[in-house]
Order: sequence, then structure tokens, then C-alpha cells
Amino acid sequence: MQRKNQVHPMKTATLPSLRVAPELRRAAERVLAEGETLSQLIEHAVREEVGCREAQAEFLQRGLASRDAARETGVYVSAADVLNDLHTKLESARRRHAP
Repeated sequence: MQRKNQVHPMKTATLPSLRVAPELRRAAERVLAEGETLSQLIEHAVREEVGCREAQAEFLQRGLASRDAARETGVYVSAADVLNDLHTKLESARRRHAP
């Protein structure tokens, strides 16, 4: 679980200091990987959260664009069709990865 091998650009900016409840600090220290610092854990958590929020924003943009396209063209796909397509893809993936 060490992240030492990850390559990131030279660090030239800082994040604001963070005050937390003592219990949260102790919990964070308990879960540190061998050789990992609290700063590394926090940096990793921030990177992960930024990635999640960017993905959410992109997902929302795609959904709104799809909605607008459907309104413009009048072509809609029913929820049942979408669910059937997803079910088919899931079953196909299961067959490919079956032992």
C-alpha cells in the first residue's frame, strides 16, 4: 500500500493546515502504511477526492448534454432498454471472467 513509487511534479504549493478532532488524527495514524507519513496520507486523500469530484462533474455534464440532445432530436431511450443493455453487458462480462 506504499505510494513511494508514484511520480508527481515537484511540490511547490501548500495546502492549508487542518485542525481535526484528536480521535480522527489517531485513526489516521493507525491506518498509515509502513513508511507512510501523515502528510502522504493526506495528500493521497486529497488527490483521490479531487479525482472523484472531477469524475462526478464530467458525469453530470455528459448527462445534461444527453438530456439536451434528446430534447432537441426527440429521440429518447426508455429506462427499460437501458437496464436491458446493462444486464446484457454484465452477463457478458461475467461469462468472460468465469473460472
